[in-house]
Amino acid sequence: MYIVIIIHWNACLYYSFSKAIGFGANKFVYPDTTDPEFGRLVRKYAYSMYWSTLTLTTIGETPPPVQNSEYFFVVTDFLVGVLIFATIVGNVGSMITNMNAARANFQSRIDAIKQYMTFRKVTKDLEKRVIKWFDYLWTNKKAVDEREVLKFLPDKLRAEIAINVHLDTLKKVRIFADCEAGLLVELVLKLQPQVYSPGDYICKKGDIGREMYIIKEGKLAVVADDGIKQFVVLSDGSYFGEISILSIKGSRAGNRRTANIRSVGYSDLFCLSKDDLMEALSEYPDAKAMLEEKGRQILMKDNLLDLEVAAQGPDPKDMEEKVERMTATLESLQTRYARLLAEHEAGQSRLKRRVTRLEKKVVAPVQEVVEIGLEMGTVATTEE
Repeated sequence: MYIVIIIHWNACLYYSFSKAIGFGANKFVYPDTTDPEFGRLVRKYAYSMYWSTLTLTTIGETPPPVQNSEYFFVVTDFLVGVLIFATIVGNVGSMITNMNAARANFQSRIDAIKQYMTFRKVTKDLEKRVIKWFDYLWTNKKAVDEREVLKFLPDKLRAEIAINVHLDTLKKVRIFADCEAGLLVELVLKLQPQVYSPGDYICKKGDIGREMYIIKEGKLAVVADDGIKQFVVLSDGSYFGEISILSIKGSRAGNRRTANIRSVGYSDLFCLSKDDLMEALSEYPDAKAMLEEKGRQILMKDNLLDLEVAAQGPDPKDMEEKVERMTATLESLQTRYARLLAEHEAGQSRLKRRVTRLEKKVVAPVQEVVEIGLEMGTVATTEE
């Protein structure tokens, strides 16, 4: 597109240059416009574009210049053309080099996996699935490690990117629909992308639920224990497991999975772990209470809440978990405090050294002057 624009403007410049010299003055400039064949607007533009294209690409012969100004005009055009195409060739070469480097890096990872599977004598069927999974990642441009790419960005920019990419996805989850913006930002930063191959189980009935999942792209099937019969198919935007990570007291399902869910094809999911959710909620107690209330309402609607158990008060196990989380938080704060204290002491030590050096630079000359003065006074007294 940029090349076409440059050729267009160069054609306009050629036409204006011909007009300044005089149409038909020689073979180099545009022919006489009084000639009906060259007086039409379409012919003027087509002729000028043709001349401009031949000159900038240097692939064809153009009428030789006659006057000095025409020589300078052609030389300038040739130089511009060479610069343009050198830039294009350089950019194309850089793109190919970068693509080859990315492909070589990805291929080295595949080769390492192949060597490992050969060394460990992995079955051919499993090896084939692994290779297909890598092919899917490369074909769909999913081979980029997001955390590795974004780790060099400051926290604010990383948060803005995560919000821009994932916030709408998180808002689709019903229990997070009315949460305050600060909590949503915290949760967005904790979402982990995961890719599942055809036939992979995301969870099985009876498993302990430690994560919830949001489907970004793909299809998941709720299947029977035989793994064949399908009850329902979940598609883009669907989610599951949100109740299990809240640990709601009185839930008849407990923290166990109530269904078998497997990937129909290749599926891209976002995963939010229970630990990450609780870490974020530790700073938003009101939001935590609201989420738990929403969870209880959902369980009551599905007749999965034991009201008697829920009314018994806090579960000792829950209290133990809270104490453990508080202990972990306290240890983290102590570590941060110790690090800050060490930095403060190091700063104080550096400041003392600087003050000492400054004293030596300032006090020493003053003492020297005083000593000289005393010596001169002593000499004067002696002479008297």
